[in-house]
Amino acid sequence: MLTLDKVYKASHVLKEVLHTTSCIRAPKIRTDAEVYLKPENLQITGSFKVRGAYYKISQLTEEEKARGVIACSAGNHAQGVALAAQRNGIKAVICLPDGAPISKVEATRSYGAEICLVPGVYDDAYAKALELTKEHNYTFIHPFDDENVIAGQGTIGLELIDEMPDLDVVVVPVGGGGLISGVAFALKSLNPNIKVYGVQASGAASMVKSLEEDKILCLDEVGTIADGIKVKEPGEHTFNYCKQYVDGVVTVTEDEISSAILELIEDHKLIAEGAGAVAVAAVMFNKVPVKGKKVACLVSGGNIDVTILSRVIKRGLLKSGRSDTLAIQLEDKPGQLKDVSRILADLGGNVVSIHHERASEDSDITDCILRIVLETRNYEHIKQIRKALTDEGFNIVNR
Repeated sequence: MLTLDKVYKASHVLKEVLHTTSCIRAPKIRTDAEVYLKPENLQITGSFKVRGAYYKISQLTEEEKARGVIACSAGNHAQGVALAAQRNGIKAVICLPDGAPISKVEATRSYGAEICLVPGVYDDAYAKALELTKEHNYTFIHPFDDENVIAGQGTIGLELIDEMPDLDVVVVPVGGGGLISGVAFALKSLNPNIKVYGVQASGAASMVKSLEEDKILCLDEVGTIADGIKVKEPGEHTFNYCKQYVDGVVTVTEDEISSAILELIEDHKLIAEGAGAVAVAAVMFNKVPVKGKKVACLVSGGNIDVTILSRVIKRGLLKSGRSDTLAIQLEDKPGQLKDVSRILADLGGNVVSIHHERASEDSDITDCILRIVLETRNYEHIKQIRKALTDEGFNIVNR
């Protein structure tokens, strides 16, 4: 059974490996709340996952260690297990979904683990890991539904309450539920008045739906840029801990996640992966009640695939009104582009790209379409620019 003593023991064991991740004040996320970030993206391996993995492996018997360990993961648990195995001189086999970011796969390999890529998502990798466990008698290290793993993750709760004993709210990402189970258990055991909210991606809301139905559900499919929490089915232990200790679990959209990643980069100089940004997204977009409260958002990881980072930033810019695309139908005559440029310049819109199209099949033969991508300040700025153009007689079309 999970006990507070076990969480404190995990905290003692982990002192030999963890980086200190002191909370960071984040005033720009919400002006009506006192918001702090717990930056586990700065943790060793770039994620909180090393906590549970390392503590679990530290508690294995010599016989279990000798057999070697196996794990399944979308990436961050894999790195935690691989690092812990390397530090303890143990063989590690890691099953990852074949869609896992290459950066996470290679980082796991760099810790000396043997990699097994499995077609599908996390749950398919889990099934393969169980198969290999039986075949080779490995010791299986579950990514979330294990009391020692949960105890390791719970050390974050101890650190939060030690650093900020007057916390009102803690917001935590949720995939399989191991992180929030440990954090909520530790916090509620020490201060039952602290509110703990979980956050899932709307495209992978397995815990949300399970709690709504009051039974563990397995989703048919999941899809989200937050690959670290893309889990079809919560664990038995984690489901029960969430029922008992968590005050609510909400969802955020892909656009909201992208906006949170952008906010963390621009205003707080932190790189977060999708899963790492969902707690910030929930606070930014008023998904949890935090007005007037002292709040800690857990930034659970920073191992984002750089190949998709530019796309995420672009989506975040669109969501926050920082970018707009105009399609303006023009009469094809001299001076039109000059007049459009004057309006944009006068209002401070920054042109990123421009494309001029003639002979559109659904426009007059003398017309053309001018496509302009702009950098803007916010939605009000976009509205101002569009109004100025239409007031000057330009026709903005939806294309």
